[in-house]
Amino acid sequence: MLNRTTADLSSYPDLVVIYLGMRVNEPRGVRTLMSFGPKIRQSVEAQPDGLLLHENLLFSLFPPHAGMRQYWRDFDSLERWARSLPHQQWWQQFLRDRGGTGFWHETYFRGGQIESVYIDMPGTGLAKSAPVTAARGSLFSARRRLGMQERSGPPPGIPEEELYQR
Repeated sequence: MLNRTTADLSSYPDLVVIYLGMRVNEPRGVRTLMSFGPKIRQSVEAQPDGLLLHENLLFSLFPPHAGMRQYWRDFDSLERWARSLPHQQWWQQFLRDRGGTGFWHETYFRGGQIESVYIDMPGTGLAKSAPVTAARGSLFSARRRLGMQERSGPPPGIPEEELYQR
């Protein structure tokens, strides 16, 4: 007998789903990728406000490419977590030294918006199926890519000016 169901999202009008991935681009990247497992597990076990569900994913064995899918109550919860410790520190360190890996995320909003970023990645996901452009200026942060005003508080990882002075 068929058991056909659907998710009742009426309690989550601002639901956000984010896919994240890290791909090994050179041998030292294996160590970088493996070092994130325990960090991610600890951050999920801390039950950040607004995180509804976290799932680990494996995109490829060769080259190693792992990731996760997370469901968040709303973008503000996701952004607040991303701009606080420990994530903020991880992101700053990664932007300074990618450790032989590439990273990407794609964020999907119940209202239909989508934003994404790819760092040192070959064509992946949306970047494989749509034209790509530099994530600079009005496309530098997730908030800007969504056409939202930046808020006061911690900046997104490293300020754009500092990132591109390297």
